[in-house]
Amino acid sequence: MSISDFLITLVPFTPDELNDILSHFKKESVAKNQILVRQGDVCKFLYFIEHGMGRSYYLNENGKEITQWFFGVGKFMTSADSFFQQSPSLYYLEVLQDSLVYSISKEDIDQLFAKYHQMEKLGRLVTTEMLTKIVNKLNAIQFQTAKERYDYMLAEFPDIAHQVPLGHIASYLGMTQETLSRIRK
Repeated sequence: MSISDFLITLVPFTPDELNDILSHFKKESVAKNQILVRQGDVCKFLYFIEHGMGRSYYLNENGKEITQWFFGVGKFMTSADSFFQQSPSLYYLEVLQDSLVYSISKEDIDQLFAKYHQMEKLGRLVTTEMLTKIVNKLNAIQFQTAKERYDYMLAEFPDIAHQVPLGHIASYLGMTQETLSRIRK
């Protein structure tokens, strides 16, 4: 999904508004396995994924990568607390496939929020969707069986098993790779 299609699907921007908004985004090709943000750095950009996939993860006390979230086509990707608060990120942001992304700085998005009421509406809609998905994931981790968590993930990311390593999926679901393998059988 293109960024312009995404934007006008959520909010009826005029053609002039849409052109102005899009002029603030920078189009980038990003190589597989590229780190966009490192834990401890301030996340300076909000990314829209037009093609590809990304994830956020952290390192646990043993140095093992724990996937917090996946970001697919037609979604925004950022370390939200770091980006919006301009504070050190708790997470790494990594691109999992060769990807086409659009990035916008905090300063530019704040200017667009101030300039266009419809942009504020877009921000509210995207934030509400993101918050709902995070609450759903938290509920899945806390209250569902391993199989139910796997089914939840497939509903959220239908093609993920073909796009990312199983170790990332297992850590996202809060289970071992062995448990994930048993469930997938």
